[in-house]
Amino acid sequence: MNVAIILIIAICAISIAGFSQAELVYKYQFNAYQIKHRKEYIRLISHGFFHADWMHLLINMFVLYSFGDAVLFYFSQSIAFNPNLLFIIFFLSAIVISSMYSFAKEKDNYNYNALGASGAVSAVVFASILYNPYGTIYLYFIPVPGIVLGVGYLVYSRIMSKKNVDNIGHDAHFWGAVYGLVFPIIFEPRLLIHFVQKIFFL
Repeated sequence: MNVAIILIIAICAISIAGFSQAELVYKYQFNAYQIKHRKEYIRLISHGFFHADWMHLLINMFVLYSFGDAVLFYFSQSIAFNPNLLFIIFFLSAIVISSMYSFAKEKDNYNYNALGASGAVSAVVFASILYNPYGTIYLYFIPVPGIVLGVGYLVYSRIMSKKNVDNIGHDAHFWGAVYGLVFPIIFEPRLLIHFVQKIFFL
């Protein structure tokens, strides 16, 4: 059993527990005010293991399952580091990093709450795009090149973040996606050259 499956099992177990125990969600969801003023730093990671409902959970876990194996394989082939340990570091750090913009923006807003692994899942998807930018991703059963979907997703997330018309963490989606592109390059800078060559067919 690879580490992506282990993460999925852990997230599902914790999220399902949260569905029937509102006090758990209240204690561990992302709340920048509580993190800053009450030093509840656990929330920076713990919010990624809770989800609002079954649909939220199932979509995130399906995407993580779909791309997790590919990223593990790419890590094993390109970076001289234990791929399972690297994936755990990547995923957990992505939960934190993808929330930093929201933390800075909402640190004095007691009423702002968020939860879900979407930022980290976005990071996994975009790490896959880094390695294989023209790999096919299916959007509602329509095949789309990963790089095309990726650019569209970044633009959409940025626009929706500025509009702020729903309860979706578009900031976390955007910065998680950016982190997914950056993280592997930190460990293996040559991946940036590989990415550019792949995009321009060099």
